[in-house]
Amino acid sequence: MSTSPLPGDASNDPTDDQTGRFVVQPNGRVRPLSPHLQVWRWHGTMLASILHRISGGALSVGAVLVVLWLAALALGPDAYATFTAWMGSPLGLLVWFGLSAALIYHFAAGVRHLIWDSGKGLSLKDADALSIGSIVFGVVVTLAFWIVLFSTGRVAL
Repeated sequence: MSTSPLPGDASNDPTDDQTGRFVVQPNGRVRPLSPHLQVWRWHGTMLASILHRISGGALSVGAVLVVLWLAALALGPDAYATFTAWMGSPLGLLVWFGLSAALIYHFAAGVRHLIWDSGKGLSLKDADALSIGSIVFGVVVTLAFWIVLFSTGRVAL
């Protein structure tokens, strides 16, 4: 474990550091380099945080697809038929599956954050349980949604 150098301690001068533990910032200050994913033990809240960010980015792509769908509606039957042909293809269904998973998980993570904002579930054990629960909820509800779509004939390959 490294310690921060004491002021005036020439033997621990971060500017002479050869280990890569320190970085010079644009303002000239020398700061310790933050540890990254490789040094942390994976846990529920860490995974949930990363998935929440990824799902938010995916939903941005989904918003573009909704705009394209509305544009296809506005451009007439031929444009709409082309859009539905692309989005009804196996690749399109995979995209919709991913977007529905992102939406459902992002919703669950939002509820988890609301619980945390109320001051509940903030202990390590409870935070991990809520995080894993939101991931499991996202997977289970997404699979159930698509099973219903396929079993009712609303979606077919």
